[in-house]
Amino acid sequence: MTDIDAPEAATGRTAAHGQLAPGVPLALDATAVCVSFRGHRGRWSRVVDRVGLGLERGQVTVLIGESGSGKTVFARTVAGLPPRGARVTGNAVFDGMNLLALHRRRLRAVHGDRIGMVPQDPNSSLDPMRRVGAQIVETIVQHRAAPDRAAARARMLELLELVQIRDPVRVAHRYPHELSGGMRQRVAIAIAICCEPELIIADEPSSALDASVGARVVDLLDDLRERLGTAILFITHDIGIAARIAHRSQDRMAVMLGGRVVELGYAQQVLTAAGHPYTRALIAAEPSARTPRGQLAVVPDAIRYARDWGELVDVAPGHAVALRHGAAEAGLSRAEVTG
Repeated sequence: MTDIDAPEAATGRTAAHGQLAPGVPLALDATAVCVSFRGHRGRWSRVVDRVGLGLERGQVTVLIGESGSGKTVFARTVAGLPPRGARVTGNAVFDGMNLLALHRRRLRAVHGDRIGMVPQDPNSSLDPMRRVGAQIVETIVQHRAAPDRAAARARMLELLELVQIRDPVRVAHRYPHELSGGMRQRVAIAIAICCEPELIIADEPSSALDASVGARVVDLLDDLRERLGTAILFITHDIGIAARIAHRSQDRMAVMLGGRVVELGYAQQVLTAAGHPYTRALIAAEPSARTPRGQLAVVPDAIRYARDWGELVDVAPGHAVALRHGAAEAGLSRAEVTG
């Protein structure tokens, strides 16, 4: 977390610039987003610092970093749902509308209709007192995604089948507590996609599930991306899950640390040839079957708490590193990275 009164880092190209070719259709274009909270003695501190990210239609963008890096705050903010009490600047443009400045009534119309939210914990979005089928039908009716309730009920069953629930009629009559965690997450996804949104924001949708169920949920979102052409912003702290969802050549990955994007590029390039020391340390800390017992790597504090990597510069098309530490670690001079 950086102090808002600290001197600004040297002006450079933000994470959104130079990463996608001009004219690439974007579902959401976020630029220079800052989110601050009032803390001790009324002092404002930034938890998201000048983050820019363009979400390409039909592609996955993974936002990865450790807990507390600012991933969820950024994602909720660019969706127009900043935390209570936050001070927000920047832009998040969706179909010509800046969601950061949109009136609440218009924002409600956008959410559900065109932007779907998949929470980390499906219990937070499901009413424990209502059957899951009725909740999906109500969402469809509310957003006028069907001409009448009979059509909405038929659409509800189609959605449950689409999210790979084998017996949709039986499941529709269940209450949330009668379903497994994986089933509840699938219901939450069905609600998120009921209007075939242009953008899905999935906030660690697999973290509360066991590994095999979480992998199936990730595969389900990937399959829906293929069927619906939806852009997905996928938030995770898990390198393995990130690699699973962002496996296509145009999928991208942004690495966050201390409220800043420290690396941005095509996912496979980031995972196999990371340019930033934090990204490399994060990948090295991922456990595997080859990791000797008792020798799990950790991210060094010297990397985690470094404060002076605010400027991002291009290294290759679709890839960037933070100038100071990143360029030094990669053996690049300022002239080389700025061209």
